[in-house]
Amino acid sequence: MTPAQLQQRLSEARQLLLAQNFSKALPLYEKLTRDCPDAAVIWFEYGNVASRLRRPEQAEAAWRKALELEPRNAELAGLIGHQYQGLRRPAEARACFARAAAADRRGINPRISLAVLLEQNHQLQSAREAVAECLAIDPRDDQARYFAAVLDRRENLIEAAERRLRELLASEPRHPYVRYAARYELAQVMDRTGRVEEAMALLSEAKQIVRTLTDTAALVRGYDQAAEAARRFTLSQPKGILRDWDRYFPLDRREPIPALAFLGGHPRSGTTLLEQVLDAHPGMAALDEPSAFVEILQPAFYQSRDLSSPRLNDLRRAYIQELLRELGPRAEGKLLIDKNPSPTARLPLWLRVFPELRVLIALRDPRDVVLSCYFQNIPLNPTNVNFLSFERLAKHYGDLMDIWLAVREWEGFAWMETHYEDTVANLEQEGRRVTEFLGKTWHPDQAQFHEKSRQKQFYSPTYQDVTRPIYARSIARWQAYEKYLAPALPQLERYCREFGY
Repeated sequence: MTPAQLQQRLSEARQLLLAQNFSKALPLYEKLTRDCPDAAVIWFEYGNVASRLRRPEQAEAAWRKALELEPRNAELAGLIGHQYQGLRRPAEARACFARAAAADRRGINPRISLAVLLEQNHQLQSAREAVAECLAIDPRDDQARYFAAVLDRRENLIEAAERRLRELLASEPRHPYVRYAARYELAQVMDRTGRVEEAMALLSEAKQIVRTLTDTAALVRGYDQAAEAARRFTLSQPKGILRDWDRYFPLDRREPIPALAFLGGHPRSGTTLLEQVLDAHPGMAALDEPSAFVEILQPAFYQSRDLSSPRLNDLRRAYIQELLRELGPRAEGKLLIDKNPSPTARLPLWLRVFPELRVLIALRDPRDVVLSCYFQNIPLNPTNVNFLSFERLAKHYGDLMDIWLAVREWEGFAWMETHYEDTVANLEQEGRRVTEFLGKTWHPDQAQFHEKSRQKQFYSPTYQDVTRPIYARSIARWQAYEKYLAPALPQLERYCREFGY
């Protein structure tokens, strides 16, 4: 094969990889590794494809081969670390970032990646050490200075965090992420210290910077189309639709699966808190926003109009296998809980594939929900683009909760609503009610959920909050921001009445 032919084949494989057509990309990469066995980058990309096809052993073998070929390639080790991070395997990710840092004694990126991973795992002192190495290499590095302030806030060193952030912003950071993230972070500090106007000004600046970096209009159009389609389908269903679906997929045709529950609601409604309370029970295993629904179940469901019992069983099996892969040994014999706020809008799909699903919906004052979402600095996608304004947030809240208000009228499935404010007021009372709905009895460990939470990594943006005991300062927080929320309040009024706020 000539070099030109080889380059053409590699280009074809990469185009398929970028298009996320992994099943067609895999055989091309397999042949490329045979033709170019010493090309580390090809082995790396081959591992990425295998990983996306849920072939972890094949992916690991490919990445291991890439590192064997170029053991001192810091960039390659860092990229593989991020792949492991995406697979929710923090130990392997940490090893790769440490390897990258050792290979590049002046490398900032692998040390920052390591610091972020350590902070997410609540290892704050180790994260400090990684940031200190960055600052020793370059005291003016934007990322290191920003993350030092994040650690200050995590350790409740509010004055130090504010000082670092103000100095950072005054230096006009060039790093695109730091430019807006530092404003989000300082807004959190302003909120904690009661400086409402400054918090809102900083958030406005941050969101304006984000808008210049992304085609937000295109994301909004994509979201609106999908949200309207989901709404139309759900509202068109009769209340007895679950009985109709049950006739096509009766109990005696369903393959047995572990007991399963879905914990949903709008983001920032207390789902992460409730997940941790439930996960502390020895008979339950709760997952923090796993990818199984979005990356496996939902795409596979829409690949075909075939909804026969054999195919539905295939979908159930693939979804459950992914949950079990993520949980590992701790799933044995437990009730599985998928905590995932945004897929609440896809409840009809959940119930079509899992008619026996128990559904738990977390509620919170809609005004507090919208305000809390506005404060979140999270990567933009067609859902989170709504977090750039109060008006869009109110629309997103309505889109999601209208689905819930319709589905809860359907006959024949088990559901419960739980209020964040009730959990804060009396953890054991509300926790007991929810636990019993899921078929378990309250366990004393649930009252000390935060002790277990400190030992695990979270993927929700609110991972920092659930490592502390229950606190009440987030209740009625919206009142201090009422004038800023004013454009959204009329849209939220109906939901305040519906849910008792």
